[in-house]
Amino acid sequence: MIDAETRGDPESPLRWTCKSTRTIAATLTRRKHPISHTKVAQILHDLDYSLQGNRKTAEGEDHPDRDAQFRYVNRAVKRYLARGWPVISVDTKKKELIGNYDNAGQQWRRAKQPRKVQGHDFPGPDVPRAYPYGVYDIGRNTGFVNVGTDHDTGAFAVASIRGWWRHEGKRLYPKVRKLLISADGGGSNGWRLRLWKVELQKFADESGLTLSVCHFPPGTSKWNKVEHRLFSFISSNWRGEPLRNYETIVKLIAKTTTAKGLTVICRLDRHKYPTGRKVSAEEMKRVNIYPEKFHGEWNYVIKPRRIRRSR
Repeated sequence: MIDAETRGDPESPLRWTCKSTRTIAATLTRRKHPISHTKVAQILHDLDYSLQGNRKTAEGEDHPDRDAQFRYVNRAVKRYLARGWPVISVDTKKKELIGNYDNAGQQWRRAKQPRKVQGHDFPGPDVPRAYPYGVYDIGRNTGFVNVGTDHDTGAFAVASIRGWWRHEGKRLYPKVRKLLISADGGGSNGWRLRLWKVELQKFADESGLTLSVCHFPPGTSKWNKVEHRLFSFISSNWRGEPLRNYETIVKLIAKTTTAKGLTVICRLDRHKYPTGRKVSAEEMKRVNIYPEKFHGEWNYVIKPRRIRRSR
């Protein structure tokens, strides 16, 4: 019943539907299959659907090619997975305050013994922050999180991907020379960001990997796999726990697991990633980038450059 209303490819790793659980339950009941909306929600989850909210873009409207881009990403993901090539979903989780601050959620504790935290969470710029950048391996259901301590920039985003490749990817995919990266349309890995592409070129040169990049269209970041396959479980694992220091964050992220076998590796990144770096047109000309025919600004390939070495 929902196949006709399922956007994108129903057999793909990315699935979503417009119908509410109550609408589906009412339709089934009329067809003499009485069922509650809560049971419908359970079945949808078993079918790898998830509840997704809408987020308005700056213009307040969806991009006309939103669904077409979803289908493009789905086809690319399926093609890579079928060949055993790595596919990663990447993004930065929201920044976290470091200190004795309130963390949403509840924990089981002895009655009338709540944790005491700061009465406000409006600290100044001198209070340290954590920037968890997630790399989710779609094919293997594993996560890698690089916790930055400086700024969330394009250089930090690519450094996190590089860290995943050095610590995990290179070992898991020793003979593979291609990598598909699924990313949001904005932020430190946004399609408009020149620094992101320049740093990806450096990573391609170092690793010898051909990088295929697919960005989600504006206002659809919550459909990115890393959000509901990795970040949501991290948030659930540390709910109600004050993130008093970086070590606490790293330990809590590394302990994140799920019934479906998710495992997470986490590391702390104390490198500096200064903001405000300008990338010149000349630097962009040296990026070995090949836009795809369909929305080349969202879908492109960056190939390693042949660097001449002096004898």
